[in-house]
Amino acid sequence: MGKESFEDAEVAEILNKNFISIKVDREERPDIDHIYMEVCQALTGSGGWPLTIIMTPDQRPFFAGTYFPKKDRMGMKGLITILNELTNVWENNRDSILEFSNRIMDAVSLKKDNQLQKIDYDIIQEAYYQLKGSFDNIYGGFGNAPKFPTPHNLLFLIRYWYNTKDETALKMVEETLKSMHKGGIYDHIGFGFSRYSTDRKWMTPHFEKMLYDNALLAIVYIEVYQITQNTEYRCVAEEILAYILRDMTSDEGGFFSAEDADSEGEEGKFYTWTVNEVKEVLGEEGGDRFCSYFDITANGNFEGRNIPNLIKYPQDFYDYEFIKISRQKLFDYRKKRVHPHKDDKILTSWNGLMIAALSICGRILNNKEYVLASEKAIQFIYRKLIREDGRLLARFRDGESSIPAFLDDYAFLIWGLIELYGATFNPDYIKKAVGLNYDMFKYFWDGENGGLFVYGADSEKLIARPKEVYDGATPSGNSVAALNNIKLARLTGISEFEDKASKILESFGGAIKDYPMGYTFSLMALLFENSKTKEIVIVEGENKIDTEKMLSIMNEKFRPFALTIVCSNEYKSLKDTIPFIEDYKSVDGKATAYICENFACRSPITDIDEFREIIND
Repeated sequence: MGKESFEDAEVAEILNKNFISIKVDREERPDIDHIYMEVCQALTGSGGWPLTIIMTPDQRPFFAGTYFPKKDRMGMKGLITILNELTNVWENNRDSILEFSNRIMDAVSLKKDNQLQKIDYDIIQEAYYQLKGSFDNIYGGFGNAPKFPTPHNLLFLIRYWYNTKDETALKMVEETLKSMHKGGIYDHIGFGFSRYSTDRKWMTPHFEKMLYDNALLAIVYIEVYQITQNTEYRCVAEEILAYILRDMTSDEGGFFSAEDADSEGEEGKFYTWTVNEVKEVLGEEGGDRFCSYFDITANGNFEGRNIPNLIKYPQDFYDYEFIKISRQKLFDYRKKRVHPHKDDKILTSWNGLMIAALSICGRILNNKEYVLASEKAIQFIYRKLIREDGRLLARFRDGESSIPAFLDDYAFLIWGLIELYGATFNPDYIKKAVGLNYDMFKYFWDGENGGLFVYGADSEKLIARPKEVYDGATPSGNSVAALNNIKLARLTGISEFEDKASKILESFGGAIKDYPMGYTFSLMALLFENSKTKEIVIVEGENKIDTEKMLSIMNEKFRPFALTIVCSNEYKSLKDTIPFIEDYKSVDGKATAYICENFACRSPITDIDEFREIIND
């Protein structure tokens, strides 16, 4: 619609004469997007983008839809017709519009109360069966085309598998990860995943790359590597992060939001190839070989060109060294093309997700580069996206920070800080997480019904103040906050955080019960709350090597329901945030581990082999 209508002189004349046109970046203003998407769904029965809303000067909507062509076409009214008709009614029968807008506001779900209901643990099983029922047994993923990665579904299934040892759950995850990586949704030349696939096979993507997808997928791939020790998954996680650190990181350390699908006015032109182009770079023999691996043919698989993919080729049989060298040559060639536009705004929320991903991968792989990138991003946020009064902000671009942060900003950043603490054991990060968590409840908590609002009490007042728990393209702020609060309560001993987590889940209990697979991140919080968790306190001794050995053992295996605290002379300030750690002492100057379950701790352990045996039991 941007090209067809909003940049068209004929449409612009009508708009400028009769309307005040406002274009909203839904990533900058998720509050506005959420409210008016509810309106669109109520009025039309569906939603989506581009979202078109026409409203009164006091923001009350009376018309909604998604795409409209410029002129009438095949029974569909065009934008010009719609604008002229609405202008006529506004000028000649305004009372009817005002009455209708009032009825809309009364009827839509914006004013509905939370469905307060305690969630039974049985809902975990129900969510699993729903995911299993919608699983694509041939190509992985859930449902049919278009297919979205929805990494939080996979994260839930991994934890379900861990608790139940139901191998089907892990198999669904592995099949999905393998199929996505083989498909064209993955950039086999420059790495990273596109936003979704237009087909069932993960073959043809919408080529736009989003920071949040790549952050969450890096976490899934590295966790499945930790479970299976299959290096294919590790390689994908490392390639995703290589792409982010190379192309999506600002000089100051923040992470950019996205890269467009189009370049030179064509979708996918930057990413697609002809046989001749490949041979020009790799030579006749090398080109033929590469094309046979990656399904690059004379006819093409995308509008006469080719999206490299491995769907038809068994990955076990190709030459990795040849592929590595060839990809680098093709990448260098591709760099000379006109690049897609980079959305270089830095969003606090999505940066929080990438900080979490880099911290988790850095911890599991013992990769200091990843951890340092996380720390640099945190430093950037605290320099650029915290107001003088301590209020977190949502967006930075071109030297300007603005917009009071939303719930997602707080929840995702707190998650990143928790993971960064687990990668560094620097108490400053857990202290920051606790401080932001208190601020989050100050600005967003619904004292009447529980749960957290999308925007803060100090933010711009809109026609409604919604709450969201549905886990869509990203997990909801409420679901992430619920899991954060359980972890923070167990790490710090601040019991009110766990109480708040329970209230968050209960406040949306009715909605979650109605459609469990739509709330898988919330159910991850329920899993954590009800699972046999371990809190491990390691007190550093005179020899730091033994502490490192214990931490290495902790990272050898997937332990989703374990939390680790390290007490050391280097970080004595930890007791300011976690006062109870003063009760834990080193035995005989050795690294000493205290393994606690159900609020009771075993006798202290100093022997490394004994620690491994007990922690793996």
